[in-house]
Amino acid sequence: MLKPDQLLRQLLPRRFSLIQKLTILTGTVVVLFMTLFAWVNINNLQKLLVNNTIRDLDNLASTIIRMTHHQMLVDNRVVVYQMINEVANRPGIERIRMINRSGVIVHSTATDEIGQLLDQKAAQCNLCHKPGQTLIRPPLLERSRFFTLPNGKQVMGLAKAVQNEQSCSTAACHAHVASTKVLGVVDIIVSLDVLKADLASYRNRIILLTVLLIILLGASLTFFTLHLVNRPVNELLRHTARLAQGQLDCEMTPTSNDELGELMRAFQLMTNNLRQARNDLEEWGRTLEEKVRDRSEQLQRMQMQLVHTEKLASLGELVAGIAHEINNPLSGILIFSSLAAKDKRLDPALKGDLETISSEAQRCAGIVKGLLEFARDYQPKMTVCDINQVVVDSLRLVECQSVFQNVAILRQLANDLPLIMADQNQLKQVFINIFINAGQAMQDLKRGELKIITARAGDPAGGVILRISDSGYGVPEEQLGKLFDPFFTTKGTGGTGLGLSVSYGIIQAHGGTITAESSIGVGTTFSISLPPCTDSNQTDPGV
Repeated sequence: MLKPDQLLRQLLPRRFSLIQKLTILTGTVVVLFMTLFAWVNINNLQKLLVNNTIRDLDNLASTIIRMTHHQMLVDNRVVVYQMINEVANRPGIERIRMINRSGVIVHSTATDEIGQLLDQKAAQCNLCHKPGQTLIRPPLLERSRFFTLPNGKQVMGLAKAVQNEQSCSTAACHAHVASTKVLGVVDIIVSLDVLKADLASYRNRIILLTVLLIILLGASLTFFTLHLVNRPVNELLRHTARLAQGQLDCEMTPTSNDELGELMRAFQLMTNNLRQARNDLEEWGRTLEEKVRDRSEQLQRMQMQLVHTEKLASLGELVAGIAHEINNPLSGILIFSSLAAKDKRLDPALKGDLETISSEAQRCAGIVKGLLEFARDYQPKMTVCDINQVVVDSLRLVECQSVFQNVAILRQLANDLPLIMADQNQLKQVFINIFINAGQAMQDLKRGELKIITARAGDPAGGVILRISDSGYGVPEEQLGKLFDPFFTTKGTGGTGLGLSVSYGIIQAHGGTITAESSIGVGTTFSISLPPCTDSNQTDPGV
């Protein structure tokens, strides 16, 4: 026994295409609706023809009654019967007969039934003589009837009552009683052959028109489906087949602005995205080694910064202890050297030596002060401030010093910078230290240039960047990584090597970074980045 799916495959040996399915479906729907339309139309036409025939017969009966009215008043029955016979000679009329109120056929174009008495239950009498009642004026449609003659011909009959008018009741010939309402009936029987022929002709035209409409609609639906549905779908199928083969460079042009056009545009966008993703993967594969190397260098720099920070922290603790231990005897040296220099008993030849001792002791005190500042735990007092204003205030404090005598100071301060949370005094300490270092690096030049630039950072946080560049001799590359180490200096005996270390700690305490770049013969650039002012760092209790 075949399974349902096997039977289905035998009935449908191959897959139907979309155009075939749509054609079959729409064709079936069109055939059903057009058949229903034709059936309803033919039925309505049949009812219309029947109603028109009934009205024509009623008018004909009324015409016979009016036409024979004068002759009936003078009781000229021969002329009346001749008139009826003349009317009965019209095509399609089978017979016309007159029936009196007693049910006797007084005249008929079929002479063999003249004189017959009709039963009130007969069809032509039952129209008025309903069981239990007598209708004087029955409705028009109820006065018609359909039946078949003994010869097998289908006919329709209509009976119309002859009313007892006033002239009939007062005529001298055969006056009727005035109380009589109906004097008799004119019964007209016509053949249905003409009606059937007209109906058959119209039915044939309707069927032909329906078939033509079905063919035209089917052809139109097939044509539009082929161009509006099948062609875009086939293009989508070809495009997806090429995508399945890995041909991501293929292009597809939408053929319309409807839903299928949107689908084609979406497929093309998906293809472009897949192509871009593949190119990105290929590019990523090509640059993987470079990215790994960059990442390794970044991790190495981060590790160096971490080691540097830990080293500074450990060194700060050591320096703090040493500074406190040195500070006490150093204070004694300063005090007693000053007192000895003012003693009148001192040999004048030794006074210069004591002043030298006092001067060097003061220099040692300055070094100890720097050590204490380096070892101090930086806890900035944060306030909302404008970095441009801090830069301007810092420059105002140092620009008149002698080291800037031959230095041109260029300011490029951006106007759209966000506010920052910072300790303004500590930032001034950092900026002044860098400014003075830059001025000292250019003091031997005939013409130096100090450039100060502020800008908005390009990172998502949107902080600020300050770049301070000088045109000095620069720092050798092997020394560049040691600039922020404590006690490292490029000034020989003229510096303590703690200024940049302290600056490094201050910037880190502000959540920022400080870096240095230098080229021999070009100059040195310090870059300081600071985060913007946000709701979180304004309300941070640790700030």
